Amino acid sequence: MRSSYTPTQPVYVYHPPAVPRWWARALIAFAIGLLLFALLLPLLPAYFNNKYAGRIYPGVSVGGIDLSGLRPEQAMTLLAQKMDYPERGRVVFTEGANTWIAKPGDVGLYFDFEPSVQTAYQVGRKGSILSRLSNQYQAWRDGIDLTPWLVYDEAKARDYLKAIITQIEKPVIEASLTMDGINVVVNSGQVGQSVDLPAALMQLQAQLPTLTDGIIPLTVHETSPVILDASAQAEIARKILSAPLVISVPNSEPGDPGPWTFDQKTLASMLTIEKVNAADGTRYQVSINSTNLRAFLEGIAPNFLRYPQNARFTFNDDTRQLEVIQHAVTGRNLDVDASLQSIVDKVSAGEHNLSLVIPQTQPEAPDDITAEKLGITENVVSYTSYFRGSGAERIQNIKIASAQFHGLLVAPGATFSMASALGDVSLDNGYAEALIIFGDRTIKGVGGGVCQVSTTLFRTVFFGGYPVGERYAHAYRVGYYEQTANGYDQSLAGLDATVFAPVVDFTFTNDTPYWLLMETYVSASNGTLTWKFYSTSDGRSVEWQTSGPLNIVKPPEPSYEENPELSQGTIKQVDWAADGSDVRVTRTVWRDGNVITDDVFTTHYLPWQAKYQYGPGTEGIPTPEPDATPTPEP
Repeated sequence: MRSSYTPTQPVYVYHPPAVPRWWARALIAFAIGLLLFALLLPLLPAYFNNKYAGRIYPGVSVGGIDLSGLRPEQAMTLLAQKMDYPERGRVVFTEGANTWIAKPGDVGLYFDFEPSVQTAYQVGRKGSILSRLSNQYQAWRDGIDLTPWLVYDEAKARDYLKAIITQIEKPVIEASLTMDGINVVVNSGQVGQSVDLPAALMQLQAQLPTLTDGIIPLTVHETSPVILDASAQAEIARKILSAPLVISVPNSEPGDPGPWTFDQKTLASMLTIEKVNAADGTRYQVSINSTNLRAFLEGIAPNFLRYPQNARFTFNDDTRQLEVIQHAVTGRNLDVDASLQSIVDKVSAGEHNLSLVIPQTQPEAPDDITAEKLGITENVVSYTSYFRGSGAERIQNIKIASAQFHGLLVAPGATFSMASALGDVSLDNGYAEALIIFGDRTIKGVGGGVCQVSTTLFRTVFFGGYPVGERYAHAYRVGYYEQTANGYDQSLAGLDATVFAPVVDFTFTNDTPYWLLMETYVSASNGTLTWKFYSTSDGRSVEWQTSGPLNIVKPPEPSYEENPELSQGTIKQVDWAADGSDVRVTRTVWRDGNVITDDVFTTHYLPWQAKYQYGPGTEGIPTPEPDATPTPEP
């Protein structure tokens, strides 16, 4: 069975519109143009390069100056005409109110046009084909502006700046202060100025490449001198030299030297000018030459040296008071250091009338001291020695020497030196020539008999129980020192003491808490010397023993020698014979049942030869038997 389909909906058939004729023609023309472009495109670079062969590509400039299409030589000419900054520009250097205007060319800047042009010419000509085309296209479309080649001659810039610097820089000048005779010469100092050249060069190097005008401030460093102004010290010097300098002695006494006057010329020669560091800085100090001034003060110092001396007294046994027999002496001395400092300070302050510094030292026992205050209440020990048979010269010496100790005080705990108190034994001090022991013989010398005094003091100390320091015996036994009221006593041998100041001394110590007063009395008619100690007894007592002379050695035979000063027939004995011996003396000092001193004094006496002198031509010289008794000399 055949069937058929009858659509129920309409059926649409699409028929594209007909292309307009003009559009077809346009499309054909585009296709043809595209084909022609594709055929001509490879030929365009060749054409472009050919057109700009030997010329700078379009759009290339140097420093803003268009060099498009120019040959290199043309470009160099143009750049030289247009780029005149080295001559037209201005660089201004400033320092305070001062200015210096320089052309860039003056400070070493100039253009190097040849490499600038060569660089411009190479744009679009270097690198790969794509790179060249890209650079050509960029230059054509946007333009390429190259930085010109600059040359900077730093040496020229440095020379230019140094010329400026010489106008700015100043050396540091120290203030000076000198003397021209009595004229004070002062020169002020100067603050130094130095320009920081490296900093200026760095600023210049940063400014020049901008090719614009600029201002460069110069950095200046100041250096102050150690001393800028010495005018104040100069005024001090002028004030010092305005009048003579007078140095005087305060509380002058008769016989004192001075005053001393230094005129301006002398004073100027004594001035010193030196730099000193102070809290407020370094400055000049004007003063007196302390070395010269010290030498002057030390030279006059001995004129003022005086040791304090206690008053001398005697003890009145009835009133039990002290009586002044010699006034106390106030000590004084020139204090060189203090005087020097005082003069320097006062001269620097402009003073011209100055005083030395002479401090005084009061004695321990002035005139008004009392026996009670010194602890002197009684005669604690006395001793009398005998010198019968002494000649007038020996007696004279005993009197003078013993007088040096009459009224002297010895402080508690003090050690007394007989040689120091005795002083100079000389003819000038009233001593006479008498026999003395010198070396291995007895000779005539100044002060014979002084040992009578030292022996008497030693025995007073010995029997008083005071500690003995130095004690030296005679070389041989001397008869005077074994005399008693009625004759001789050899138990006194070994209790002598000799003094030969300042080499040989006798010393003892006052080991009590009381002062000790010494009194000496000489009786020429009786031939006695009495030594008294006044103090307060502390209850001590003395026990002593002596061995007497032991180990007796007879003296040698007498000797005789010619003396041309003696007349013919004259024989004179100059030394006396004495036995040699050894003596040992012991002493024990007791107090309150206790031994406070236990000492031994040993003495070795030499056998002594008698000696005679005779005049030339003397006959029948006697030979007397040696005398074994103690000699009475010296």
